[in-house]
Amino acid sequence: MNFLVVDDNRLLNRFLTTYLRSKGHNSASLTDSSKVVSWLDLNPCDAIILDIGMPKIDGITLISMIREKFARLPIVMFTGLGYDEEAMQAVRKAGANGYVSKGLGPSEIYSALMRVLNHTPQSEEEKAGHAA
Repeated sequence: MNFLVVDDNRLLNRFLTTYLRSKGHNSASLTDSSKVVSWLDLNPCDAIILDIGMPKIDGITLISMIREKFARLPIVMFTGLGYDEEAMQAVRKAGANGYVSKGLGPSEIYSALMRVLNHTPQSEEEKAGHAA
């Protein structure tokens, strides 16, 4: 599977990308949220792990931008806020498929990502990195 990790925290981004690769997946990372949609246009992706709080374009705004071109691409929000009911409702309303805390261990984050993937239908065009 091909994953994109988007987080402005370079260390956390690198750690999660490396962990996904250790599980046998292709994993790319971006720290600049303004480059996500153009990256998706050119690269196949099965799911995105997206930080909520980022400079330039915040995660909730970015979900809407992604959804315009990739309606069913699984998006798991990644946050340092812990469990926050208001934030969770906001990301769900924006179109995220899941929500996970940065405070969890990598195996729990991975499990949440796999659960989302197993419950989100996606077209072959979206899997190939092309808009539906």
